[in-house]
Amino acid sequence: MNSPPHYELISLPAQLAPLYAALDRVSEVALDTEADNLYRYRTQVCLLQILAGGEIHLVDLLAGLPLDELWPRLATKHLIMHGSDYDLRLLWGLCSFRPHRLFDTMFAAQLLNIPRFGLGALLEQYFGVQLDKDHQKANWSRRPLERELLDYAAHDVHFLPALRDRMSAELGRLGRLEWFEQKCRWQIEVAREAFAGPDENSWRIGGSEKLGGRGLAVLHAVWHWREKWADQLDTPPFKVTGNELLKRLAFAADEGRPADQILRLHLGRRHDRLFPSLAEAVRRGLATDPHTLPRRERRRDFNPMTPDELTRQDRLKADRDYLAAQLELDPTLLATRSQLALIARDPAGIDTLLLPWQAQLLKTAPAWKG
Repeated sequence: MNSPPHYELISLPAQLAPLYAALDRVSEVALDTEADNLYRYRTQVCLLQILAGGEIHLVDLLAGLPLDELWPRLATKHLIMHGSDYDLRLLWGLCSFRPHRLFDTMFAAQLLNIPRFGLGALLEQYFGVQLDKDHQKANWSRRPLERELLDYAAHDVHFLPALRDRMSAELGRLGRLEWFEQKCRWQIEVAREAFAGPDENSWRIGGSEKLGGRGLAVLHAVWHWREKWADQLDTPPFKVTGNELLKRLAFAADEGRPADQILRLHLGRRHDRLFPSLAEAVRRGLATDPHTLPRRERRRDFNPMTPDELTRQDRLKADRDYLAAQLELDPTLLATRSQLALIARDPAGIDTLLLPWQAQLLKTAPAWKG
């Protein structure tokens, strides 16, 4: 990694005054966060990187700092971020933070049809800077933070203003600045939805639709077993065990195998501290009446698409793909498959389903005019 820029780590209340002074001098701030989602059951925002007026401040969000004066200051600024969706949802969940304006360099890259739009790839493309990707998976909740991690965190915001300048000029040449600004305004609004928590059907992992009642009962039991241990150990569920093992147990149960055989075939000779409780969960699942499992609520107003609607959807998709090819954009940037299905059902709803620029483009298509 290139030589790190100068920065200040803020972990004491007395260190906040220079940060506030820097924020009060500017209208624009580059911002990023680091979280511990790969190491905790409930994600914490661990570090806040702020570039204001050429000064980089790394705010330790786990240091118990009084930050009541920080969030209102940041909310008035024009933020430059990369991949802001995750960060803004985290910050909304942390303190209901909502920015005033946003420039997201990832959105810009997508509208410029740059295939590798991760920040590391963009910094290498535009500035020849190479970041150590290993730090993306670091445990940001561990204290003290290593110098290498702090250097990496500072790099994440250091180049954002220059990257914004380059990409803004390119968007302007293509006439796509208004498209971009609509996307950024949309992101600010949807971030207030934060992250949806698990519901009573979260245990229905991919592939479970192929299971019969016996397998579903075992899957329900072992999924909740994993959640309980993840919570107790304060670790992400995938670190307790992956979905593949849960599915193997469930499909073996569906084949009619007894509990001991299921466990012996699919766990081998594991005798760690989790095994006894997992074996108990498998047996509990086998003893469960599948009819008592939570059921997915079916929309009472759901109707299969009519032949005319299916035809309209196909025509809209073909037109979308053609327009995207002409613009050299990923087709899903114009409309996703689910959005096309909804528009095919109710064409009048296009303006609420899509951003104005997307709707305007699709309305020029033959399928729409026909």
